Order: sequence, then structure tokens, then C-alpha cells
Amino acid sequence: MGSVQSSRGGAGQPVWTQTLVGWHIVFWVLLGMTLGLSFTGELGTVRQSVYVGTVVLLGAAYQFVGLPAVRSRRALPSYVYRLVLVGSLMVLIGLYPQSVFLMFIASAQIWLLCENLREGVGFSLLLVVGVGTAQLWSAGWGWDAFWNILPWMLVSLVVSLLFGIWIERVITQSQQRAELIEQLESARDELADAHHSAGVMAERERMAREIHDTLAQGMTSIVMLAQAASAELARGGASGAAARLAAIEDTARENLAEARALIAAFTPIALSEATLTEVLRRQAERFAAETGVDVRVSLDLPDDEVAALPQAQQVVLLRSAQEALANVRKHAAATQVLITLGLSDGGVWIEIRDDGSGFAPGAVSGGFGLNAMRGRVEESGGTVSVESRPGHGTRVQVLIPAVQEDA
Repeated sequence: MGSVQSSRGGAGQPVWTQTLVGWHIVFWVLLGMTLGLSFTGELGTVRQSVYVGTVVLLGAAYQFVGLPAVRSRRALPSYVYRLVLVGSLMVLIGLYPQSVFLMFIASAQIWLLCENLREGVGFSLLLVVGVGTAQLWSAGWGWDAFWNILPWMLVSLVVSLLFGIWIERVITQSQQRAELIEQLESARDELADAHHSAGVMAERERMAREIHDTLAQGMTSIVMLAQAASAELARGGASGAAARLAAIEDTARENLAEARALIAAFTPIALSEATLTEVLRRQAERFAAETGVDVRVSLDLPDDEVAALPQAQQVVLLRSAQEALANVRKHAAATQVLITLGLSDGGVWIEIRDDGSGFAPGAVSGGFGLNAMRGRVEESGGTVSVESRPGHGTRVQVLIPAVQEDA
């Protein structure tokens, strides 16, 4: 119904748009049948000429006024066409009452062009009264003809009103569905954007953690080794400086390999070439060589079980150990560090314990490194616990669910 289309923002328009071709074809078929009636010989010459002229007028009005009005929803052409439609039907039915079948398409077009329910009722009443008057004129204006025509007029009016109300409900439901679909599509787009933004942020955080746990720590080692080498040279210890420079070269090469691994697949290059146990021992040896701290690695589970852990879990365990060692280097002033890797009912865990200066956990919010460790572990479904007291060292334990890879 035009009322729904116009006053409700055109949400119902797709219903009529999809069926407009069908209504168009029906109109021209019925109009062609009407034109054919004029050549049955039942009309005189004058009446036939008027009849044919009226058919042509109605066809031209529909093509050049009515159809554009349906598409444009302009009020004036809509009113003009419906008045021409009612007048044409009065002439055609008055000249040849059998043309009453045109009421079918006329009623549909009236409701199609309506702006509201009241307008539809008004034009339907005008159509029925006009057609009834034409039939009464054709029958000779008698009371008998009036009483014969009246029931038909009432039935036609009721059918037209029911048809219009049904169309109104169809359009209303279409409008509601269209609005709901639009809201769902909008919500889907917003959700997709939110997921994309969350994914971008998560990937940025992941990259930041990877860079912090690998490149940044490697650069810190290089800086400290360079400072130690400078001190050795200042004291005249060429051999000690040479050892520091060799360590710098090894660390830089490993950092370069880690950078390439980050670009390639985010998997530590060390884990692609050795087991987690071997990598942890290498990290311990290098840390001891760089800092002079006694670092030991202890295993509470066999090597084959360590190797069976999923690659993602091994990365989490390795990065956690690296971050804990970096904190020992920066803050603990420790002399001994123990790294323990074990398996319990709750999952696989790694513990890094030092005998350094310790701290009060409640008084320290944690820097980026500890927060990054927590974020990485929580993403894998695990937990991080930190125990420390000033003067009594620090214990960091990471526990993640143990899910072994399928063979």
C-alpha cells in the first residue's frame, strides 16, 4: 500500500516492486480483453467509438500517469490517475456492463496508490458507487435495477476493503521485517568491526610481547655485554673483552634469527632447532656467562613428555622463563637461579626461583614484562603466581593445562 510505503520510509516498497511487473501484465491483458469486447457487434457505431476511445484513454493514463505515480509516489499524478480510472470504468461499464471485470485491477491499483487507509477506503467507496451508478444508468434507472445492483455493490465494497486491509498488513509485516533485517545487518557489521578491532589489538599485544621477550631482551644483553667489554678494555683485559665481544656476536645473531622467525611464523627459532629442555639449558648457560649468576635447570618430567607438549605451550613456557630471567637481571641482584619444569594434575608448569633482593608484590604493579607474561599465559588458559618478600628472593610459577599433541 502506498500509505505504508510513503509514510513509513518506503520499507514496504520492495513488496510492490517485486510484483509490479505482474500487475502491469494483468492490467494490459484485461484492457486488451476489454478492447476486444467492443468488436463483438453488440455496440452501435457511436458507442463503439466512445468505448474504444475510453479504453485508449485509460491505457494512456496508466502508461504515462499511473505507472510513473506508482514508482515516484507523487500525490498529484496519483490522484489524477485514480479519478481517470474511476471515470473510465463508469463509461465502459455504462456502455457495456460486461466490462465490470475491470473492477479487479482497478481496486488493486487504487490501494497500490493510496497514502493511508482512509484514502484507500474513500477511493474504494468512490469506485463502487461510480460503477454501481454506471450499471444503474445502463439498466434504465429503475428501482428494481437498484435493488438488484445494491447487494453486488456492497459485496464489491467489502471485498475491496478486505483486500486493502490485507495488503496493508502484508506491507506492515514487510516493513517490520525490512527494519529488523537492516538492524541485524547493522549489528552484524558492527560486531564484525568490533571483532576485527579486537583481533588487531590482540595481534599488536602479541607482537609487543614477542618483541619484548626476544628482541628487547637480546638488545639489553648486548648493551650490558658491551658495557662489560668496555670495562675490561679499560682495565687492559683484552682476553676478557674478546670473550664479551664473542658473546655480543652470538646474542646479535640469535636476535637476528628471532626477528626472522617473528616475521615468518611467530615461533621461536630456538624451538624449531632443539627441544624445550635444550633451549632452557642454553638460556641458562648464556645468562650465567653474561651475569655471573649460577643458573640451573631441573626437570620433573621426562624429555619425551616435554617434547610431546604442543608447540604453542612450549612457546609460552620458554617466554615465561625468558621474562623471569630478564627481571632477575634487571632487579634481583641474585647469585643463584633455579628453573624447574614439571607436570602435575593441573597441567604443565615452570618455576623460576632466585635468591635475590625480592620485593613486596602488593607494592609493585608490575611492568610491561610481567603483564605481558600474564597476558600470554592467560591466553593459553593458564595462570601466573608470583611469591616474593624483600630480602628473601622471588618465585614465579606458570601453570598451563597440559594437552599433548596427537601423534
